[in-house]
Amino acid sequence: MSAKEVISELKLLASPGKAAELQRFFKTGPSDYAEGDIFLGVMVPQTRKIAAKFADLSAVEISKLMNSDFHEVRLCGLIVLTNRFKKAKELSEKRRLFNFYLKELKAGNVNNWDLVDVSAPTIGEYLLLLADPMKVLNQLAKSKSLWERRASVIFTFACLRAGELEPTYLMAERHLKDEHDLMHKAVGWMLREMGKRDLGLLRTFLKEHVTEMPRTALRYAIEKMSETERKNWLLTK
Repeated sequence: MSAKEVISELKLLASPGKAAELQRFFKTGPSDYAEGDIFLGVMVPQTRKIAAKFADLSAVEISKLMNSDFHEVRLCGLIVLTNRFKKAKELSEKRRLFNFYLKELKAGNVNNWDLVDVSAPTIGEYLLLLADPMKVLNQLAKSKSLWERRASVIFTFACLRAGELEPTYLMAERHLKDEHDLMHKAVGWMLREMGKRDLGLLRTFLKEHVTEMPRTALRYAIEKMSETERKNWLLTK
């Protein structure tokens, strides 16, 4: 199995019309957050099927996918990596895959919100095995890279699913003053997920920070509350 074979199969499914649509949706124009990203026009379910077919790709071949100019090729590489992580039993293997992911993230190859979101909630499970997961999260949180900062928030989804709510709380506080809309959405999303598990904790967060929260983050965070409570929080803002 090789990266070349994966790319060939993805290109067979390419759709110029869909590619143009995706490039508009994912903001690839000048000065946009994904400036210059190139799409083949392959649908995500199709990409997942190809990733499943090439589940045994070596790390070297996955790295080749991650260095592709094509968005769907990088996505396919991340799906293969994420599926591999799900099946990993040994701590050493989980560590190797997590470090591989961090390397690709810091190299700028996990460089759109969907790429972060399809991978970080699963790969982030490794943080639960660390004595101090906040060390990794804080290092990413201070990065100039939007995608590293987003990963620092979305990683905490794994913590939430394991019943560990503090990392989400702390990362949400850390990013309250982030200026990017994609960070506002990420923070609001994770706060909403935190609230599903402990509504009282979400209310505590809002009481402390509602006046300084970006409105987008607030709207995302309170989305599952009653209409009356949502209105009250928005009026407080």
